[in-house]
Amino acid sequence: MPTVLITGAASGIGRAAAMLFAGRGWQCMLVDRDAQALAALLPVLPSHGGQEHISRVADLTCTAEIFSLADPALPLDAVINNAGMSDTSGLPLIQQDSTQLERLLALNLQAPAYMVEALSAQLVPRARIVNVASGAGLHAIPWRGAYSASKAGLIAQTRALAKARPEWRVSVLCPGFVRTELVDELIAGGRLDPATAVAKIPLGRMAQPQEMAQALFFLASAEAAPLSGECISIDGGSAVFGGSKAFLPSVHKNRPLDAKMSLRLFDCPDVAWEHALLERQPDAADKTYAATIDFSALKTDTGQLLRAVHRAAVRYAQCNKAGSSLTLLLPAEKHDETAWQTGSDRAAARMLVATLACELGPSAMRVNAIEMAADSSPAALAPVVRFVAGAGAQFLTGQIISANAALAL
Repeated sequence: MPTVLITGAASGIGRAAAMLFAGRGWQCMLVDRDAQALAALLPVLPSHGGQEHISRVADLTCTAEIFSLADPALPLDAVINNAGMSDTSGLPLIQQDSTQLERLLALNLQAPAYMVEALSAQLVPRARIVNVASGAGLHAIPWRGAYSASKAGLIAQTRALAKARPEWRVSVLCPGFVRTELVDELIAGGRLDPATAVAKIPLGRMAQPQEMAQALFFLASAEAAPLSGECISIDGGSAVFGGSKAFLPSVHKNRPLDAKMSLRLFDCPDVAWEHALLERQPDAADKTYAATIDFSALKTDTGQLLRAVHRAAVRYAQCNKAGSSLTLLLPAEKHDETAWQTGSDRAAARMLVATLACELGPSAMRVNAIEMAADSSPAALAPVVRFVAGAGAQFLTGQIISANAALAL
């Protein structure tokens, strides 16, 4: 039975993740400073094989309390650094004192690093470490103190850790606007207008905590090994949107997160890929999520990547409707890829993916791309492709994800 440690586990994304991991047979070690909420969560977690879950009350702004969590007798397959805090004072940074700044940095930026140090002896070979940052780490959000700065630092810290400790598999999740208990309270109290909140989200809605839990579960699995060092933004497309036109709240219902996929493969290069993608597809009639996986761009001529992406999107849009996805397989970038005259093609193609995601988002149609080496193992990358294309990632759109199949070995 694999074991995961989750910080900030008593509410929101952390609580949803704990429920999902426990429901799928993992032993959970849950860490939070809210003793009452932890005590209420522990009895309702699913349990398998008589294995008991563990809870620890700790203030992760205190280094000593972080190191007190170490237990050499408990091997850990995954660590999810989810605990974090925002700044709700509304004060400009120049009006904040160092005490206010330091507490936020201690939890959002320093605690994940200390957690890895404290638990390093317990991490099994190829253990997974997932840090939860935020879309705020990709853009400056004023009047929230050092929140954006701390999350930007966590993204960089994650990538540095992946390089420094290649024996582990390290990734970072950047959630967008998630409808947690706190957000529901703000809406109920009239302090937050849902329509205003989704105005810059192409998919036209906020995410549910369970959607972030799905992403965390995948990133904490061995199947996500090719994504070590990657930053995964699951934000409904808000990170790639740069327009001024507001999006309306979505009129499309979300598909169940465990909905079966109806897979359409276009220009699949060989039987190995077809087998790897379809072998886990249950023979069920209720395949309610239409997913197109398009390989055509893998064999484009130099300077033609943008055009290949466009052709794939046109094909997809002609055959699909709301509640579907297009996942493009693109060739990985090479250091000596092209002459400077054609070097613009990849950047243009990437931006086209983002633009397509913004245009198709209001129709609940998702567009993402995965860059991979030509000799990538289908068996190693198929789980990543299926996750990106599937119903469990319905808040993921407009992203270019780099996958390294060699890391799965």
